[in-house]
Amino acid sequence: MLRSALLRLSRSQSARRLAESAAARRAARRFVAGPRLADALGAVHQLRQKGLFTTLDHLGENVTRLEDAEVATQAYLSLVEALAHGGLPSNASLKLTQLGLRLDRQACASHLRRIAQRAAELHMFLRVDMEDSSAVDPTLEICRALRAEGLANLGVVIQAYLYRSQADIDLLLREGFRIRLVKGAYQEAEPVAFQSKSQVDANFDTLAWQILQHAQRVPDSWGSKDGRVPPIAAIATHDELRITQVERHAHQLRLPPAGLEFQMLYGIRPDLQLALASKGYPTRVYVPYGTEWFPYFMRRLAERPANLGFLLRNVARL
Repeated sequence: MLRSALLRLSRSQSARRLAESAAARRAARRFVAGPRLADALGAVHQLRQKGLFTTLDHLGENVTRLEDAEVATQAYLSLVEALAHGGLPSNASLKLTQLGLRLDRQACASHLRRIAQRAAELHMFLRVDMEDSSAVDPTLEICRALRAEGLANLGVVIQAYLYRSQADIDLLLREGFRIRLVKGAYQEAEPVAFQSKSQVDANFDTLAWQILQHAQRVPDSWGSKDGRVPPIAAIATHDELRITQVERHAHQLRLPPAGLEFQMLYGIRPDLQLALASKGYPTRVYVPYGTEWFPYFMRRLAERPANLGFLLRNVARL
């Protein structure tokens, strides 16, 4: 019930205005690098010194005007330029509703094409984040269309709580897409998604096995040593039981650490990030930044009750 309430609040403009206090902003800084690109680049430098790779996300979603989608596109073009010129082995993640998916699908595809083309020129990989279930088909359709145009530097995200994900992964792997597997962070109805944690966990393990089997068969799908290109198998979770199961799968398949990548969120389980990197696994931290932090922050609170306690402790300091 708490998770559902927090996810509803993430979409509420009135809740957003109430929550954007100094205390909430201070708490959000645990999970968001800061409001500016410079803040994110600083976080990238610090994480790289610890042996961690990164992917940057300029926060924002569900824009209501195409003018805002164009602003987001320019922000991403600036982001890929800054990473390239700074010599930083990072990539970028983005959401298509930020580029106008719900307003004009053709315009959204055009925005993504511009970013992906520039990123390809700079030898940079882009990950297209997955949003709620209504966005899955149009997101995959746009990614497939751009890949058919030769933009092979686009990866996708698949959510373990959706029933459809096993079939999606099977097709995406055959098409050559690099996949980030996540549990899923949106509120979904029973007809399209598993509702219990145990069901989601079990499906996550099944899908991870599916992806790792493919990685074992296709060594060319492993990532680059400098972290600029992730392996085809990117496993994104902070759940130690899921991570242990993935490690068992990899050992069973005799898949070396370079054949998969663990991904985690900025500010969550940095100890576990470093532990995985010390074992030789490429480990990538998802670093969000920007002023549109509220929906992202609320989803992080919904995912883990301890995060809510962190916010309340910050409020109590006022």
